[in-house]
Order: sequence, then C-alpha cells, then structure tokens
Amino acid sequence: MLDQQKIDMYIITNQKYFPEEKIVYLKEKLRTMDDEKFSLISTIEMKDPTTLLLVSIFLGTLGIDRFMIGDTGMGILKLLTGGCCGILAIVDWFTISKKAKNVNFNRVMSLV
Repeated sequence: MLDQQKIDMYIITNQKYFPEEKIVYLKEKLRTMDDEKFSLISTIEMKDPTTLLLVSIFLGTLGIDRFMIGDTGMGILKLLTGGCCGILAIVDWFTISKKAKNVNFNRVMSLV
C-alpha cells in the first residue's frame, strides 16, 4: 500500500496528462498498489496533450498527431487523404487533447 503523500504528489505532477473525470478512479487504483508497481508506473512516458494539439494544428493533415498517440489506421487515412480534405484535421484540433489524456490513462490502467 502506498502512502497518501506519494499518491497526491504523483497526481499533482501528472494531472494534466489524465482526464479530469478519471483522476478519482486513478487515485483509488494507486492506493491499492505496492511500491514496485508504482515505480513502474512512474517510468511511463506520457503523451503531452498540449504538444499533441500543436502537432495537430501544424501537421494534422499529415496524420502525425494520430501516429503519436498510436492510432496508426487513422494516421494513414489522414496522410493519404490530406486529413480527409482538412475536415478530420479540424475535428482533431478539438479532440486530440482528450484522446491523448485517455491514451495516458489507459496505459497506466493496463499496468495496475
């Protein structure tokens, strides 16, 4: 079992990488794990939602934003169609940050 201070510090330093509505669930999962798993979770490379938004704005028609979050199929589609003539690229400007946060959350949950 982890102490509350360690959990709070992890959440404070990483809260921008997770969906707000799932932070409470994440805290509960962290509370039940041991130090070994926690140190493993601390080494996970998180996708920065702000960086992905910038990549989406400037290189979204090439699908690079989707490749960065591991969505290879949509990345190829956007690359071959120019972001579906720009429509998908614009949609991603509004959704890529949330997708990045969900990818980070799912990655952490897969190790818990």
